[in-house]
Amino acid sequence: MRSVGPYRCTEALGACLVGSAWWALDRQDRLVTLALLEGAAAQDHRWRTAFRDAAEALARASGGNRYVAADFAAAQPWAAYPSEEGMGAQRLFQTLGMDLGPAPEEPAVAASGPHPTATPTPVDPEPAAPAQPVSGQPVSGQPVSGQPVSGQPVSAYPVSGQPVSAQPVSGNPVSAQPVSGQPVPGHPVSGGPPGWAAQPAAQPAVGSATPPGDPAGADPLGPNARRIQPSAPARRPLGRWVGVAVTVLLLVAVGGGLVVVWGDEATGPPGAGRDTFAAPATGAEGPVAGLRPWTQVTPLSVEEQALAVAGPSLVFIEVTFTGYVRNRDTGALVHTGAVSFVRRCSGFVVNPDGHVLTSSSCVRPADDAARQVALDVVARRLVREEKLTDGQVAGWIGRTLPTTGFTGAEPAAPPTSELYAQLHDARGGVTDEQAVPGVVVEALPTDGGDVALVKLARENLPAVELNTAAEYASGATLLVVGYDTGDTDFRAALHTPRGKLVTVTDVARLGQTSVYRTNGDVGRTSHGGYALDPQGRVVGLLNRDRARPDEANRVVVPAGAATDLLSRAGVSPRLGAADQRYRAGLDAYFAGRYDTAVTELGAAADESPTNLLAAAYRDSAVEGQRAVGTVTSRSPWPVALLAGAAGALLVALVVLLVPAVRRPR
Repeated sequence: MRSVGPYRCTEALGACLVGSAWWALDRQDRLVTLALLEGAAAQDHRWRTAFRDAAEALARASGGNRYVAADFAAAQPWAAYPSEEGMGAQRLFQTLGMDLGPAPEEPAVAASGPHPTATPTPVDPEPAAPAQPVSGQPVSGQPVSGQPVSGQPVSAYPVSGQPVSAQPVSGNPVSAQPVSGQPVPGHPVSGGPPGWAAQPAAQPAVGSATPPGDPAGADPLGPNARRIQPSAPARRPLGRWVGVAVTVLLLVAVGGGLVVVWGDEATGPPGAGRDTFAAPATGAEGPVAGLRPWTQVTPLSVEEQALAVAGPSLVFIEVTFTGYVRNRDTGALVHTGAVSFVRRCSGFVVNPDGHVLTSSSCVRPADDAARQVALDVVARRLVREEKLTDGQVAGWIGRTLPTTGFTGAEPAAPPTSELYAQLHDARGGVTDEQAVPGVVVEALPTDGGDVALVKLARENLPAVELNTAAEYASGATLLVVGYDTGDTDFRAALHTPRGKLVTVTDVARLGQTSVYRTNGDVGRTSHGGYALDPQGRVVGLLNRDRARPDEANRVVVPAGAATDLLSRAGVSPRLGAADQRYRAGLDAYFAGRYDTAVTELGAAADESPTNLLAAAYRDSAVEGQRAVGTVTSRSPWPVALLAGAAGALLVALVVLLVPAVRRPR
């Protein structure tokens, strides 16, 4: 019975390319499901990290599965889940992008254990009926005929695809007496159902005193006895065949070493090579807050790399508008004192000079929208002054809106605005050195695309690439990213970047612009954020769905809507040298080439200090180097030495085989 940590595995749930899931019991015989990372994946730093992060993400998610015990530092990392919470082990592998299949059969006799005795055991002359298959569960530990064979059971169905002779491992039976019936092989039957094991009656041992056909105990000097006894059959050159077998095994081992040394990247990260996103899981929980791509999507997936590529360019924008509410005809103030209100949204850098694309409705709202917000501020003041009741606010705004305007200190002047942007985690109301001031350069109206261009007063910022040619239909999957907050205190709320996979539900119109509606969003301040393709390029800007009662940010305006805006402003979207190095480093990291990743990501972090993800992935690549024990590029010597050894063994095999083939029978 297999043991993993404090658990005894009782039955296999299933297996996948990187591990297996089991039913297991703890020391108090409490039932759990256990996920076990195995094989090459257990030796791969990326898979070990992904396994740990996936288990932690499941534990933190609302309604997720929490493990009761785990050892992520073990040679084969594992996590155990209480059975009453469902198939936690299966869900852990699904989080890694791996679906469990049927568990592989385990041979009844351990490969490393001693062979059973070579003496055949008499069995019933009638052949045993073929064993019936059992729904994917291995039936080990039961002998075919119901009789023990030297203490070792016989597998109930084939273990490998090649039939094996019923002769014992040593090549000849050593029984001193002929055996009636059918012999049972002394090792697990291979190649077919148990009925295939039936072979001709066992032959006597080499050198037996009783030749074939002579009854045991007959008088050798009797009248019917043979006077000249036939010679015993010549002993086959067993040593030569042992040498051949050893040489073949060495060739297989060396060939396997060549495969491992030459292609040790065969087990890549989940999703490697995909050019589309995986469909979002049904009922998936919301992403974990913070700009940590490996916790927001499946670790080491296409989605993580796309989010890592674009993530550093995301910015949080806060604009404060200040003005006066006046009567349009007379210019008289509706209420004394200036009126201020705040808009918050997301945006993203499109070139290292500090140019940012965002939502026009956030940084330059339409006149009627600004007037309505300003009147709402005035109405709340009137409530505090007991000149209005809460129930009268909506009616008062509706009556006053058509006759008022929102202006600057002078009736003809526009209201003023102050715009600040923050990278990474952002907090409302910040205007110190953490915040970068900016100005609006150009803006499209709401029905013309609702896209604005902002210039920040800082350069050498990480940028993102635009994909203006992308087109999508219903059912397509996009990765949407923007800011959101869970704080209830609006003034100093903490806003963090979030990413989420969503599905396009239909194609609609926003004025003259075609837009995509989706089935999800990442928060109230995500408008102005972006939707990504699998290469981490922006294919659209997030916007409010004004057809919904809650106006959730579930509309994606194609990135092509910003082309004319950028052209009019004379701005070219482009990546900087540090951005290029950062992407080269990420490509190396996700391919497992940690030495290159450390070099490129380290250079990107030095050249672009605001790109915190460059430093984070560099540090992870350093850990990967330590885990695999390689700090420099792979040396060609192991391949050359193994190839030479394989050639020498092949020559030895030929030398051993040729004389054996030519030997007369």
